[in-house]
Amino acid sequence: MDYDVVVAGGGPVGLMLACELRLGGARVAVLERLTEADTTIKGAAITTPSAEALYRRGMLPALAEVQRQTMDRFRAFLRERNDEDGDGAPGQGLRFVGHFAGIMLRADLVDRTGPGLGDAGPAAGISYVAQQDVERLLAVRADELGVHVRRGAELTGFDADDRGVTVRTSGETIRAGWLVGCDGGRSMVRKLAGFDFPGTDPEITCHQAVVEMTGTEDLNVGWTTTDTGVYAYGPMPGRVVTVEFGGPPADREAPVTAEDLQARLRHVSGVDVTITEVRTATRFTDHARQVTEYRKGRVLLAGDAAHVHSAFGSQGLSLGIGDAMNLGWKLAAVTGGRAPEGLLDTYTAERHPVGAWVLDWTRSQIAAMRPDPQSRALRKIVSDLTETVAGTTYFVARLSGAGVRYELPGDHPLIGRSAPDLELADGSRLADHLHGGRALLLDLADDPEVRARAAGYAGRVDLVTVGCPSRPELGAVLVRPDGFTAWAADAGAQPSASTDGLAEALGEWFGVPEGAVAAG
Repeated sequence: MDYDVVVAGGGPVGLMLACELRLGGARVAVLERLTEADTTIKGAAITTPSAEALYRRGMLPALAEVQRQTMDRFRAFLRERNDEDGDGAPGQGLRFVGHFAGIMLRADLVDRTGPGLGDAGPAAGISYVAQQDVERLLAVRADELGVHVRRGAELTGFDADDRGVTVRTSGETIRAGWLVGCDGGRSMVRKLAGFDFPGTDPEITCHQAVVEMTGTEDLNVGWTTTDTGVYAYGPMPGRVVTVEFGGPPADREAPVTAEDLQARLRHVSGVDVTITEVRTATRFTDHARQVTEYRKGRVLLAGDAAHVHSAFGSQGLSLGIGDAMNLGWKLAAVTGGRAPEGLLDTYTAERHPVGAWVLDWTRSQIAAMRPDPQSRALRKIVSDLTETVAGTTYFVARLSGAGVRYELPGDHPLIGRSAPDLELADGSRLADHLHGGRALLLDLADDPEVRARAAGYAGRVDLVTVGCPSRPELGAVLVRPDGFTAWAADAGAQPSASTDGLAEALGEWFGVPEGAVAAG
């Protein structure tokens, strides 16, 4: 084999997956058809699970610096608009924490004690990081980890068999054990492999751009609903979005021109702006589709290759990062002989429901944006809900990605959820112990029974014995490499109960212990 895994697509999802595979010891090549990173405007934010994932790999300082620079640009835009108090713009003073269908969500109405909203530690403060910045940071990390990123190499075909995949590019043939398509919404891997891709057809044309323009005095900052659609202005200088409900564009591939953007912004906003320069622009629709399974034999999908939807709420990038985190350690364990292929079945089982929910989340926003009377009545009710603490907390929890839970065996409330970023007695936090991409067993009650169960998992599970003063009720927590809790027990349990299910959880996710292999 030339490689253990070939990843088709060198965007943020493909790079994240490749980095996770390398952490797990897999030999990885990334094939990217573009010779340079795509600078077209895309998602402007990430959700909490993505911030957590990058934080758990030691990237928090870089994310925080990117967000600081972004917030400086936001504030400069608002100063230019003489809007120091922020009368509707997201980001100003962190008064707003996102939107649902263009309905702004106020930070002061969020109950941070809600499920999943208070457990992410420093990652909870990271959101304003654009997709281009995530890709740039991951490209540096991939290089540091020794990932072979081949730019200008486009996958043209492949043949899969029981032992591996032969991948063809424009210039060579590569043999690998596995192929993962991270090649976007029009995925060649998905099409050639024959994945079913059901869903709903589009009904909108949306444009997003950063432009130079004049005559903006009457444009509202933030999101505005009109009789002809929806538009947004800011919070970056020159950033505009238009949403029109006349159906999908006649030609998705046609260049986005200044004349076209100007006409659409004038139509939706009713303001006679003049666009003099287009710095970056894109168009998209609201088609929502998802493959029925994420794996066919030796071929798997992640990110937009597995699911597509509208960009509202910046859910797409974060959904793909979650796919990469979930799949990376599992596929690396299979290629390294540490787990059977059956482990990969949990990838679809865990991630497909999350993707299906995101598709419905974006569909519901379209319903609340339509200009017909029924939809406007619905929008008024949703707006009323966002003026309450319970309503805003619900929307923010969903928008932020909090509350994702996998159906894993066990009764403890932490099982199946993203592990809380515990503050430990030695001054470290839980995330500090996940940088290497291995599983973590925290022995929080100095329990020899817990440590005995972990014997034989060295190199697969890091064992740390340390107290947690802020959560004295916890006795032990087993965290998978993707940061999700596989098992947990409370302190004070009887010796037999303190480790109930731990051996089974270790065996299910990380194979049999070394001693058992030798004995067999």
